[in-house]
Amino acid sequence: MKKFVDFLSNEVFLGTLIALLSVFTAVASYQGAMADSEQNKYEILGMQFLNDGNAEYLTTNQLISQDYSYFDNWYLNIDERPEIAEYYEGDFSPALQAAIARDSVWDEAYYEEMYEYPNSLFDESDTNFEIGSQWDERGDQLQLVMLIMALGLALAAWGSLLPGESNMRKAFAFFGLLALLAGLITYFLLVPTVVV
Repeated sequence: MKKFVDFLSNEVFLGTLIALLSVFTAVASYQGAMADSEQNKYEILGMQFLNDGNAEYLTTNQLISQDYSYFDNWYLNIDERPEIAEYYEGDFSPALQAAIARDSVWDEAYYEEMYEYPNSLFDESDTNFEIGSQWDERGDQLQLVMLIMALGLALAAWGSLLPGESNMRKAFAFFGLLALLAGLITYFLLVPTVVV
């Protein structure tokens, strides 16, 4: 045990420990910045699809209102003024034409067909927000790794400044080594991988 404690105050050990902690701190910082960038990208995509979905949803509402109006006018004129009814029938949406062919005007299938595109945009928005959330979680865990490694780096650096026979040097080196191990364990066990 004494050899191990004495080894902790070794210049080569402390220099190597400082170098490793510096590298892993930099790697965690870089990967965290990249994760934040990816999070931002997917959240912006999610907002774009959400905005497009809202616009298309409003457009679909207008098209459905037009179908209501065209159908009402067609229905009112079908018996007495068939030429006017035919005019309105020509303006029916394909979804309304299909619903009439099914003998089921304003059925669930009509609304599903009409809202299919806006709903697909909402689904795409949800998917992008979920991916952005996964990148956020990765970035948060990388920040934790960076914090642990930076604390270890500070301890090892302070330890290297103390005299070789100092017990504080050995303690700082030991806690720096623990921080390196804790950072590596956190990196490999807690930092999630995002699969797109």
